[in-house]
Amino acid sequence: MVQVKHFIKQWLRHPKKVGAVMPSSRRLARLITDTPHLRQASAVVEIGPGTGAFTTSILEQKRPDALFLAVELNGTFVQMLKHRHPGVEFYHDSAAHVQTYLRKHGRETCDCIICGMPWGIFDETLQRSLLAAICDVLEPGGEISTFAYLGGPWLKPGRRFKRMLPEYFSKVTVSRMIWMNMPPAFVYRCVK
Repeated sequence: MVQVKHFIKQWLRHPKKVGAVMPSSRRLARLITDTPHLRQASAVVEIGPGTGAFTTSILEQKRPDALFLAVELNGTFVQMLKHRHPGVEFYHDSAAHVQTYLRKHGRETCDCIICGMPWGIFDETLQRSLLAAICDVLEPGGEISTFAYLGGPWLKPGRRFKRMLPEYFSKVTVSRMIWMNMPPAFVYRCVK
């Protein structure tokens, strides 16, 4: 309940950065992390972990020897995450700089990215620059799993994002809808 309170407080303060009024549900977390790419990866990056709805599921499923780091733009969320998961490297920065943090750990690329960024509130320039940064660090054959809300694909930024994905990835699939999320959401799985 404390996470929900912090999440809502941050959304009220920074609605253009947080992008949702509630943290993602456990069902969405299970779906977005239910991928062999995560279980087999030697390096996993979480982008936009928020209050950590996906982080626990990533920790449960990743290989014990896999590098795991996360990049979050909201400093309050980063402090909360560091307290909840002291063994994980959380960086307070934009996803555009993810390669900097991989290099700190001796890596240029990763095999799997789990992403909680609010793509539907970004303009085209930001969507493209973030997708380019993600593609720069994703191994060929690597996968990013990200999500969108039910109404997202009908709004202009959501339609644009959906159209962009095949420009950056060789394979894009869409999951079933998770109705027990607020608002309902689905997952995009994109293979480079």
